[in-house]
Order: sequence, then C-alpha cells, then structure tokens
Amino acid sequence: MSDVQVTNEPPRAHVRVVFLGPVSPHWDVVGDYGDRALVEEFRTRALARLVLLPYNDPQFKRNRERIMRDAERENITVEWDLGFDEEAV
Repeated sequence: MSDVQVTNEPPRAHVRVVFLGPVSPHWDVVGDYGDRALVEEFRTRALARLVLLPYNDPQFKRNRERIMRDAERENITVEWDLGFDEEAV
C-alpha cells in the first residue's frame, strides 16, 4: 500500500540533481521551475541524503529512492544527471 495518491495535476516544480564529481561536495540540486521556497526545502532534504555519497556508494541507491518518494509526495519532477548514460552501464 502506498500513501502517495495519483493525481493529474501538473508538477509543482522540476529539479535536476547533478553529480559534480568525486571530490566533495558531490551533488548540486538545481530548480528549473516552480515555487522557490518549495524547491529550496526539497533541495535541503535531498542534499542531506546525498552529502558525502558518490553515486557508486551502496547507500546512494537507497537514498535516491527516498528522494524520489519525497518528490512524488511534493509533486516535483526530478531529473538525475550523473554525467554518464545510466542505461549503458
């Protein structure tokens, strides 16, 4: 059972989560559109989950799923830019 309800509303915001490289800080969260306060609150929560985690860390996959669930609850679309094609790996 999921506590996320499916709606046909347009997204409230869109963010890009960008991998900056192997040296900390590894991540940046950039809001493309949407309410600035909503994006900043989401950015703070997402960066708290990603701090000190490169994409190849085992904890990254779990935290990425948590970030996606958080985005679903807030009706925010998320784009991940890891610097390579994930499907090719």
